[in-house]
Amino acid sequence: MSQGYTVAVVGATGAVGQKIIEKLIERSFPYSNLKLLASKNSAGKNLEVNGITYIVEEATPDAFEGVDVAFFSAGGSVSKALAKEASSRGAIVIDNTSAFRMDKDTPLVVPEVNKQALHEQTGIIANPNCSTIQMVCALEPIRQHYGLNKVIVSTYQAVSGAGASAINELTVQSEAIKENNPNPEILPVKSAEKHYPIAGNVIPQIDVFDESGYTLEELKMMNETKKIMSIPELSIAATCVRVPVITGHSESVYIEIDQENVTVDELKQLLSSAKGITLQDSPEQQQYPMPYFAANKDDVFVGRIRKDPSNNNGFHMWIVSDNLLKGAALNSIQIAEALIEEGILKEV
Repeated sequence: MSQGYTVAVVGATGAVGQKIIEKLIERSFPYSNLKLLASKNSAGKNLEVNGITYIVEEATPDAFEGVDVAFFSAGGSVSKALAKEASSRGAIVIDNTSAFRMDKDTPLVVPEVNKQALHEQTGIIANPNCSTIQMVCALEPIRQHYGLNKVIVSTYQAVSGAGASAINELTVQSEAIKENNPNPEILPVKSAEKHYPIAGNVIPQIDVFDESGYTLEELKMMNETKKIMSIPELSIAATCVRVPVITGHSESVYIEIDQENVTVDELKQLLSSAKGITLQDSPEQQQYPMPYFAANKDDVFVGRIRKDPSNNNGFHMWIVSDNLLKGAALNSIQIAEALIEEGILKEV
């Protein structure tokens, strides 16, 4: 490419950083210069991207000189230290961490839901929590057509949401169980006050609890949904659970809508034509979304839509998506694409 943007990927050696790079290539994002940034420990490594070998540089304030777009996926502490440094040098930062999500001056964006919020950016745009993204993608068409006043969600979240070490834990522990030796004490675990095995287990805690009894992951879903959908009065509660799946978050979602006498078929028809949504809902053929089949797919998959037996305005559904793609890397790239479409990121 002779012309294009200078793009930086912070956390380029990590799982989400690698997916961001893959999506830049796959979606032909118009970059002319690519800077791969990481911690001091990873600096100097070689990474091949689209047939070109790049040397990973240390992420420092000066590394963002001349950068147009900077994708951050190296953890909240890195974003807090460097995102404003990058934006002060002229880059638009798209941050995958929770560092700025609830900041009142930072737009929290899912392009299918609130692309217009990009016009409020002042240098930093937050990418929402992975489980929030897939849910609001499915709920926004319903909100637009029928109104939305209540959401209760239970998540079944893959271990890849906790990083490469969590994937390794699941692999090692699964092998131990196969060998009839499931004692978690002999298995490598992260340092924590309590750390339970994930193989053959379901853990109803993601992140730490606060005084309300909800975990920070649950509070993220609740607060982020209100902000993205611009419904501060929305009644919403979440229970977030880690399950022994490598990739793909699943969610059981109950909603209550404003409009009376809406049918299941009407909801199915609406979602089947929604952007970024694939409807998989044929119970008689055992067709419904599953993380096994959603892995490496861009869409959000929705199925098991049914009316609540005791509330005419209540519906249940099942939502699945690849947490590393639409839940992170893909949504980040779509934000950058929307910046171009909206004329915010000027053509070069």
